[in-house]
Amino acid sequence: MQQKRYYNDYGSWIRRVFPEFRVQKIGIDAGFSCPNRDGLIGTGGCVYCDNSSFSPSYCGGRKSIAEQIRDGKEFFQRKYPSMRYLAYFQSFTNTYAPLHRLQALYEEALGCDDVVGIVIGTRPDMMPAEVLDYLESLSRQTFVVVEYGIESVFDETLRRINRGHTFGQARETIEATAARGITVGGHVILGLPGEDEEMMIRQAEIISDTSLQILKLHQMQVLRGTKLADIYASQPFRTFSVDEYIHLIARYIQHLRRDIIIERFTSQSPPQQLIAPQWGLKNHEFTAKLLRHLHETDAWQGKMMNSNKP
Repeated sequence: MQQKRYYNDYGSWIRRVFPEFRVQKIGIDAGFSCPNRDGLIGTGGCVYCDNSSFSPSYCGGRKSIAEQIRDGKEFFQRKYPSMRYLAYFQSFTNTYAPLHRLQALYEEALGCDDVVGIVIGTRPDMMPAEVLDYLESLSRQTFVVVEYGIESVFDETLRRINRGHTFGQARETIEATAARGITVGGHVILGLPGEDEEMMIRQAEIISDTSLQILKLHQMQVLRGTKLADIYASQPFRTFSVDEYIHLIARYIQHLRRDIIIERFTSQSPPQQLIAPQWGLKNHEFTAKLLRHLHETDAWQGKMMNSNKP
């Protein structure tokens, strides 16, 4: 089986962008806050959010950007000594600061040895024009991806999860970013409370109608210590089994524009933080099961959008 037959995978794309060497992201906690926590937009944050569930161990404490990159390199170099790196501004809202501070942080990262680009995770309602101006200029000099938390295309869902922005804001910011020539990614969650399978399939079609270039998907996870955990305890809602999620993904990608790069399908939270779903699968194991299912069902990305099989 050839993976390219079934979906446009991130690994193949990034190897085309950087054919000379292997590239790895180094997650960075730059000390940002979130406007949905500090009162600018809202308080309490998104109901599912626990940043510690995806922040690497080397991001802890009050390390500088350069120190985090140094420690990240030490972590990965044991496996691939000749690797290059993307500085991934990951934790919280990484454009939530004055432009001069953002410039200093991003350029500190880019000034580190073996760093060949940056990836900036942020909210679609926290991207002012002056920051886009700067990132447009920066993207002409180095590799830049801006990754927006979209989460859902349905405003009712966004209100339910206390997201603090609308999908209209997300769409507008995606288009403004792409218009500057900046590579634009997005993140969505499948299985949010209140959304059925047909809504999720409709989401793929709506996402395909934007200028999004890279998409991250992951299953809804209930984490200890979150508002969602309280909701789940009092009013349990459905979470996907592995097989249910694989069937959903197989349908979803068939309604997704063929040229969108799929960076991931799942997320893995630390077992001690995870309430549900309990899959016990590593990412590569999930991908192998998914590829078998796509092969057996002759499903592939964009199939329902284009009658010509790739």
